[in-house]
Amino acid sequence: MTVVIRYVNKHGEVIERFIAIVHVATTTTACLKEAIDSLFAKYGLLVARLRGQGYDGASNMSGEFNGLKSLIMNENLYALYVHCFAHQLQLVVVAVAQANQYVCNFMWIVGSIVNTSASSYKRADKLRQLEHDRKVKLLERGEISSGRGLNQETSLARPGDTRWGSHHSTLCRIEQMWPSVIEVLQNLIDDGDRSSKGLSRTLVKRMERYEFVFILLLMKRILAITNHLSIVLQEKDQNFVNEMHLINNVKCKLQKLRDSGWDILLEDVIDIILQEMDSRFSKTTTDLLIYMSCLDPRNSFSRFDVQKLVRLTHFYEDDFSWSERMLVEQELETYIDDVRSDERFEGISDLGALAKKMIETMKNRVFPLVYQMIELALLLPVATATVERVFSAMNIVKTDLRNKIGDEWMNDSLVVYIEKDVFNTVDNELILQRFQNMESRRMQLSRIR
Repeated sequence: MTVVIRYVNKHGEVIERFIAIVHVATTTTACLKEAIDSLFAKYGLLVARLRGQGYDGASNMSGEFNGLKSLIMNENLYALYVHCFAHQLQLVVVAVAQANQYVCNFMWIVGSIVNTSASSYKRADKLRQLEHDRKVKLLERGEISSGRGLNQETSLARPGDTRWGSHHSTLCRIEQMWPSVIEVLQNLIDDGDRSSKGLSRTLVKRMERYEFVFILLLMKRILAITNHLSIVLQEKDQNFVNEMHLINNVKCKLQKLRDSGWDILLEDVIDIILQEMDSRFSKTTTDLLIYMSCLDPRNSFSRFDVQKLVRLTHFYEDDFSWSERMLVEQELETYIDDVRSDERFEGISDLGALAKKMIETMKNRVFPLVYQMIELALLLPVATATVERVFSAMNIVKTDLRNKIGDEWMNDSLVVYIEKDVFNTVDNELILQRFQNMESRRMQLSRIR
């Protein structure tokens, strides 16, 4: 049993500290309670001081009458129990994957695709090699880019009920590796044994049906909404207010998708055919600036456009991995709903103020990909403006009377002139003392000589 304590220090900072891994003979409630009591006694901690406890949803932990949380609350009524939000979210995902007949059948097919195409080392190696060769060809044709964490996924991930985000990851991988998966299954149809041929033939037929592609995109879209929340809930630094707001936001987004998202989804099914065409067209500087302007917070983010900002990430493929670019659309949709409904973001008129406000509200941690886009959007215009200001400052620093000024002196003068805000914070007395010390040092050196 792993034990972690969470507390607030004297500076008002929330701290989480790992205490110990405790060996338990059994996982019965009594045994777990005894282990915690021993651990608390060892470190001088008191159950009476507890103000909260959190576990997964297992009955021996969260049972109403005989669970560990109930035994602790019998001693301390204020040690309120919170069912781990991330676990609850995963249970929602699992329930969705099992409750609906069409989705349940779809997930069974997905599992069969993963197991059949990667059930042995030989097949797994074949799949990796095919995907590697395909990506090499795409790289050579300039249709995809290489970089840190970019286009490096060459294997399928198995969906697991207890692995957070695994369902979403599996669907993304199947979509990305579609040609290679089909080829592996086709090879089994041609060269496999009788049982493998029959199953592989069935899987290829199902994958090529409209219904499979439709449900793939439907589930990927739904799970992307919940997956962002899952990632946030797994952050070490938790913000309860933001998390509750996000949970409500996810519920609203799912309801919105249910009520009015079908036309968009149908377009997504068709768009899978057009993606290859779109990827061949290069982007221009004009496009880049238009996409960046969509981050403008003025007038309640009136220029915000999710699709254009998704395209913005393709300008910075070294900064956004393939998996991040798969997730960014849902993060953007969650972000815009969140900030528009947050009164703390009212009246912000520029990106710089927006970036500061995101730091203040800790939304840079909740929306790391959006914040990274804001950083990139701030970098480009600031760099350009600074260069232009340097050229203007040169006309002031290097006058006719200083036309023979050296490079080092001019550079130092420009630094002081341009970075006035920094140098204005330096006390004049410190500068005077510095020069006095330098003069004393020079006098000492002169005596030595």
